[in-house]
Amino acid sequence: MNAYDEIQELQQRMNRSVIGQERVVERLLLTLLCNGNVLIEGLPGLAKTRAIKTLSKHLESEFRRIQFTPDLLPSDITGSEIYLGEQAKAPFVFQPGPIFSNLVLADEINRAPAKVQSALLEAMEERQVTVAGKTHSMPTLFMVLATQNPVEQEGTYPLPEAQMDRFLMHVFIDYPSDASELEIMRLVRGESAQGSVEAEAPIRQQSVFDAREEIHRVQMSETIERYIVDLVAATRRAGDYDEKLQSWILVGCSPRATIALDKTARAHAWLKERDQVTPDDVRAVVHDCLRHRLILSYEANADGVTPDDVIKEIVSQVAVA
Repeated sequence: MNAYDEIQELQQRMNRSVIGQERVVERLLLTLLCNGNVLIEGLPGLAKTRAIKTLSKHLESEFRRIQFTPDLLPSDITGSEIYLGEQAKAPFVFQPGPIFSNLVLADEINRAPAKVQSALLEAMEERQVTVAGKTHSMPTLFMVLATQNPVEQEGTYPLPEAQMDRFLMHVFIDYPSDASELEIMRLVRGESAQGSVEAEAPIRQQSVFDAREEIHRVQMSETIERYIVDLVAATRRAGDYDEKLQSWILVGCSPRATIALDKTARAHAWLKERDQVTPDDVRAVVHDCLRHRLILSYEANADGVTPDDVIKEIVSQVAVA
């Protein structure tokens, strides 16, 4: 199989295990193909962790799960220097932490204080960790998949804007349909009855790298490039479009939003077997790429306006030139 067929096979396997969340599965694959990191937000029991574990199960990779708690330390994530004694050839040796894996699940990331959350910053952006003045590189295939719960906010620490900006996508996971929930019940019952079953051969890591090369060759016209820039610019100069829109936005999106839209729109076109990006590809990913990069005003919060409402209004007003 070529890279496209293998990625499609990976998507089909995940959809068989994570029922009714096809959109979330697609977003996980888009993030993987774009060499990014993803934040998944949803109520308990909606298969956030299951989706991520299913990805690691069917992809040739090393998987680590970090449960974020208030007493966690940065060294619990990055690792630390261990003293072996003066008789050793090297008195200090670096003991890698769980961050040194291919797929890292940061479960309930908002349960830990900012200094622990920030331990991920360098790894997420530069793909390296610096400990005791020494830099240690991450694996070639590396992805942070963080989850957070939108309720039960007591004892949680909101992620700082600098860290939110480092997530390529912020994905919401919602309740499945009644029909999907019936399938979920039968699937879990069947898994309990079957016990251990023979696992399918995992998808090769190389297929992800090959897919990334093909995505780089997906064409994007200057019209679409300008459309992406105009969408992001509208979050900064909303007054050029609508006074109401301007009153809703306190801080607009950074250039990382433009880069994220460029990457994910091309990956989305590739998944749909197209070699040219269309405006529909941009619109398909714009909410996931922008919602966590917008800071809304007091007026917007008082009126119950959400980032998705603002993005929807921007998309409706920004035309493809």
